[in-house]
Amino acid sequence: MIVVAGEALIDLVPQGAGALAGLRPARGGGPYNTAVALGRLGSPTAFCSRTSLDAFGEALLAGLRDSGVDVSAVQRGPEPTTLAVATLDGHGSAAYSFYVDGTADRLFTAPDAWPAGTRAVSFGTCSLVLEPGASAYEELMRTASARGLFTALDPNIRAGLIPDADAYRARFKSWLPSVSLLKLSEEDARWLGGTPREWLSAGPSAVVITQGGDGLTAFTRGGAVYSVPGEQVDVVDTIGAGDTVNAALLHGLAARDALSPAGLAELDAPGWEQLLRFAARAAAITCSRAGAEPPYAFELGGFPDLS
Repeated sequence: MIVVAGEALIDLVPQGAGALAGLRPARGGGPYNTAVALGRLGSPTAFCSRTSLDAFGEALLAGLRDSGVDVSAVQRGPEPTTLAVATLDGHGSAAYSFYVDGTADRLFTAPDAWPAGTRAVSFGTCSLVLEPGASAYEELMRTASARGLFTALDPNIRAGLIPDADAYRARFKSWLPSVSLLKLSEEDARWLGGTPREWLSAGPSAVVITQGGDGLTAFTRGGAVYSVPGEQVDVVDTIGAGDTVNAALLHGLAARDALSPAGLAELDAPGWEQLLRFAARAAAITCSRAGAEPPYAFELGGFPDLS
């Protein structure tokens, strides 16, 4: 079981030019998209979050169930659902304005137990910024690591939500000893101001950096570097692409029984290249669709074990 911990929200996505160009509500949030993608790929997945009792909250839970995700660890509350208004540039890349005051996901509290069979836990995005929930997710990350669970982190920086950039950067560094796999975009890496080698020395066994259409690069604790090109596709938008990469990496590692620091260390060059190509292909399919609509396993041909 892979548990994804973090926010679920509603993206309001423009359907044309102009600020009010037919905003369409779509289920989203980085962790939410990762959980949906994992479920569609066929990985046993649970979502750990707090959602509203409103209509948006019900729609978010329905989307998880439809993708085969266990929602028994989802807390509920009467507060409204977080909204994110997307603005798309000419290349389909999205920027967001958030409406987060008093929303349900901010009041998440760390659970006392994990879903049965939990092997890995994934964290990231707004849930690690917005208090008081951020401290609860941080506690959950440290607890997971201390119990020997595989932990994945995608900071997925939303600078507009971070009031003190230096304080966040320091907090990010404090998480690294509790992280097994760090995934981030080129933009995130520039904003954080570090390097893969610096991050690896602080804790993670591997760092994967996404470079948009140019592909993905993995850096390992052992000093190896592996890169694959991006898959060529007609981009509709890039919403959910990075979250799909998260899911594909975790799914692929689970398929190779490599959800552990030792498993990552044993992954050889062909194994890393296969894993990264699988993630690139999955992300390309997501980019070919409007909104965060990650692929199902049948669209990718599965993840064969080459061992």
